[in-house]
Amino acid sequence: MGLAIYQVDAFTDQPFAGNPAAVCLLPAPRDEQWMQSVAREMNLSETAFLHREKDGWLLRWFTPAVEVALCGHATLASAHVLWETGQVLPDETARFHTKSGLLTAERNGSGVEMNFPAKIAAPADAPAGLAEALGVKPLFVGRSAFDYLVETDSAAAVRALKPDFTRLGELPVRGVIVTSGSDRPEFDFISRFFAPAAGVNEDPVTGSAHCTLGPFWETRLNKSEFTAYQASARGGVVKVRVAGDRVFLGGRAVTVLRGELL
Repeated sequence: MGLAIYQVDAFTDQPFAGNPAAVCLLPAPRDEQWMQSVAREMNLSETAFLHREKDGWLLRWFTPAVEVALCGHATLASAHVLWETGQVLPDETARFHTKSGLLTAERNGSGVEMNFPAKIAAPADAPAGLAEALGVKPLFVGRSAFDYLVETDSAAAVRALKPDFTRLGELPVRGVIVTSGSDRPEFDFISRFFAPAAGVNEDPVTGSAHCTLGPFWETRLNKSEFTAYQASARGGVVKVRVAGDRVFLGGRAVTVLRGELL
């Protein structure tokens, strides 16, 4: 018997949009080298591996190049697969034991809401080459546990970015979040996320980046609930709710492929 594997588009209600993740359901733990090889084979920004553990599921995430400590869209995809396959009942909470602690996901109407840790970006000096690599003049630079956060002066500037990925990949962080207020009334802010050091030049929709963006825009806009748009080529919508040291991320997901690892 092969291992079931799924490809799910997360943070979208339409196939071939949002952020694709592979989800591999395991009967027991597998070694890291094997998981990294599968993630490289799938060649998506993240492949999630999960197996039952205690009162939930042990969940790990791999890019084609490295394991990461927190991932939103592959967690959303994992919860979606567990409900879709009946491994978790429709009214049950999906519980994930991860390198970032316990994460949960609950169905919320037609979507899913996940409970994640906030990752505050403290003001920081811009590292050498950051502005040049992005081609913008930052209004603000901060650094979280994972990433640099850069605020620009307009949504148009965010959309127009054509970064130097080689230079960004030399920075000692997972990635770089670039954000601005939105120029469309249905969204509060927009962003893009670049992580060449992790093997992903641009991630289409990055849930974990919103663990930083939510608290940042809470102070800017003086409110705690947002509708955010990640302005990648595929694009995606993230609902964000900040509650103290937690950030609730909401979105939808669509399965586009079911297969078997032989």
